[in-house]
Amino acid sequence: MSRLSWPAAWTAAGAVAAALLAANIAAPPVLATSVTTAYAASASAGEPSPQPTGTGSAGTPTTPGEVRACPPPLPTGGTPQGVVGLCWTASTDDVGVTGYDVYRLTPDGFVKATSTTSTITVITGLTIGRTYTFSIVAKDADGNTSPPTAPFSTTAVTGMSVSPSPGTGDTTPPTKPAGMQANCLPDFRGTSFCWTPSTDDVGVTGYDVYRRTDTGWTRAGTASGTARYFTEGNLVTGQSYVYFVVAKDAAGNLSLPSDLVTTVASGGFPPYTPPPVSCRIKYDWWPWGGGFTATVTITNLGQTAMNGWTLRFVLPDAGQKITSGWSATWSQSGKDVTAANTPWNAVIQPGASLQIGFTGTSTGANPEPTGFTLNGGACIRG
Repeated sequence: MSRLSWPAAWTAAGAVAAALLAANIAAPPVLATSVTTAYAASASAGEPSPQPTGTGSAGTPTTPGEVRACPPPLPTGGTPQGVVGLCWTASTDDVGVTGYDVYRLTPDGFVKATSTTSTITVITGLTIGRTYTFSIVAKDADGNTSPPTAPFSTTAVTGMSVSPSPGTGDTTPPTKPAGMQANCLPDFRGTSFCWTPSTDDVGVTGYDVYRRTDTGWTRAGTASGTARYFTEGNLVTGQSYVYFVVAKDAAGNLSLPSDLVTTVASGGFPPYTPPPVSCRIKYDWWPWGGGFTATVTITNLGQTAMNGWTLRFVLPDAGQKITSGWSATWSQSGKDVTAANTPWNAVIQPGASLQIGFTGTSTGANPEPTGFTLNGGACIRG
């Protein structure tokens, strides 16, 4: 098999990397394949996903830039294993960058894969031909941590030659979630976004949603395999948040991360506040052969005079019909009844009452009216 060339930086590092690979092949590292929580211990050092650190300098390192795959030198012997080489542009800091932490995305969140003082790293013990996702943060002498890089996905290789490793069971990951749409649920109080569902040869069992923090990617939540949207509350209204989504299947295969989506936390639609009760209604009636007579007493419970009023209520039975009335202009449409003031009783002073009435017919039951409102506001009965 012919060997491809690699960057000059790798020529200088080749001997060291080759020795590292040989040592790893002789005694392959034990890499964790699962953790109990999104912040559980990592495979290499038992450290959690990056959290806010240090109270030294107010400055923090800049985010590492231009993450890319750098093909490592071919191993010199032993059993081939999956290898990923990563390069990136150095971060800057006011007191000096001391190193970088490289995190690998697993079904249980980002787990530290390695730490390095260089801008080149080789991650071993992977499955040849499988795609892995990484994120990198920089650290400085005061213990501050940079914001994370965007997720970067690349395929594990043997040196420069991709050779799929025979697997058992389901090894096909779901497709990448696509069609990211920010703020698709504007009535939700918080962030929201939607996507086009992923597909899988067996079936998508769910989605993991990650939100960028000042020092890493935290798992903000999960969604079912049929979900098309995600929401998160308890955020700062008006502030922007960045997310990505990965799909997963029952075998633990992860899709490529979705494109990043930036959302703005919404205050949601204001809650409905019903108008304050400003009136009381007393309804009295008495029947007579084929009909009934009723009086309605209206009391102004507000603090100001009511200048002009319209009373509305419902006669529950379809056979109840108003034939005449007094002290108001009466009308009926179906079961809905309206009584509007006359010129001489348009004003009801605070705490004052007035009485109106009507005569009606009934062909069946004769229940009392319901749903009394005055000028659109609900009234209490009594």
